[in-house]
Amino acid sequence: MKFCVLASGSKGNSTYLDSGEVRILIDAGLSGIELQRRLSTIGVQLADIDAILVTHEHNDHISGVGVLSRRAKIPVYANPETFSASSGKVGKLSSYNEFETGGTFEIRNLQIHPFAISHDAQNPVGFRIFDGRATLGYCTDTGKISRLIRHRLGSCQALVLESNHDVEMLQNGSYPPYLKQRIRSSQGHLDNHEASLLLQDLLHEKLEHVVLAHLSEENNDPEIAYRAAMAVVNGYFHSGEIDMRISVANQYCTGELFSLK
Repeated sequence: MKFCVLASGSKGNSTYLDSGEVRILIDAGLSGIELQRRLSTIGVQLADIDAILVTHEHNDHISGVGVLSRRAKIPVYANPETFSASSGKVGKLSSYNEFETGGTFEIRNLQIHPFAISHDAQNPVGFRIFDGRATLGYCTDTGKISRLIRHRLGSCQALVLESNHDVEMLQNGSYPPYLKQRIRSSQGHLDNHEASLLLQDLLHEKLEHVVLAHLSEENNDPEIAYRAAMAVVNGYFHSGEIDMRISVANQYCTGELFSLK
């Protein structure tokens, strides 16, 4: 399995995954032209994409879904509530494919399990994706961590986890009070400390890569988020119990293409 975070943040989100038999996008929250450009930087053409999975209907996750689906005849997968909430934004699609949150479905050799998260959307999901050898856990845009989320993200070889904001930067920043409250709520976004505690719970010896995602430009800093994550794993590194990489996704440029063993 290979994966790459093409973009992550409030201005657009998309992640590429390649199982060897199937190539998919998780969300498509940039323009069609920009997503094509970012795919090309890792040697992938739009015509190579077999499916788009949608986590929820917010514009930074779906703005490119419609045009990509129509342009390259790409099937789109989402739950009924997300399709309903996003229909006016994405328009006509090449193919609608509904999944049930909590149920597993397959795209060729991929087993995909969408699980419920906590966000101010109709029925937002994260994904656990297994290709027969390795598993990727994907969870952004959640305001709290449930037992279910911990369960679904457990034992993955790779994780894409939200680390949205630094609490102090958010409190002292320029956002209006209602927006600060929304971000900090149980249906908002995880702060760096919450993300690091989740990561600590998910550590195991076969975890290879962790990508911190959906960082706020105004209320976070990549170095702060990275240090918070490293603070909970340094002891494991020093003891030799784990051997993994932590990286921070970027809003404006394509991330590294990771290959899982």
